[in-house]
Amino acid sequence: MTLSIQFLTMVSMIAGGFYLGIALDTFRRFQRHWKQNVWLVYLMEISFWLTQVFILYFILFQVNLGELRFYVFVACLLGFAAYQALAANLYKRLLERMIVIASRIYQILYNLVKNVIIAPIKYLIQILIASVIFLFNMVMLVLGFVLKCVYLPINWILNQIYRLLPKKFKLILHKIAGFYSKIQNICIKYWRLISSKRR
Repeated sequence: MTLSIQFLTMVSMIAGGFYLGIALDTFRRFQRHWKQNVWLVYLMEISFWLTQVFILYFILFQVNLGELRFYVFVACLLGFAAYQALAANLYKRLLERMIVIASRIYQILYNLVKNVIIAPIKYLIQILIASVIFLFNMVMLVLGFVLKCVYLPINWILNQIYRLLPKKFKLILHKIAGFYSKIQNICIKYWRLISSKRR
């Protein structure tokens, strides 16, 4: 390994340690959202550290093909210590401000989508449903009126015809109506019996 590659490795690992400090503070800031779930805490911790190891080794691989030396770990610790001493407090304040700004932007976008897109669509759907119900009621009202207009004259004509019929024929009609009523009652009775057995 040449001197220039060693120098580049040192600089990269110092930067990697600095980055690790930033990533760790960011992770700890958001950890409160899943801190109540023990299994999720373990899962997130393992995932975080595996990800950081992969990123740091990827940087090292790009610089010196992944060759590990003692000074690599020293440089990484130096970068981490430099972050803690020089930039940790500043970054934490900056992170909190960024979270507040992101939260406000999210709230603005949420209200914008809710009031500009979702609310009008919901209002249009309500108008459409109300219109369909109104049209259905109007159709049923008109249909009922038409049926009454047709039924009343026909009923009057049939009553007049029935009055003109002989008494014997009327008795036959009454017997037929009674027989039909009995058949209907028997069918309803058996249907209810079959339905109760199925249950």
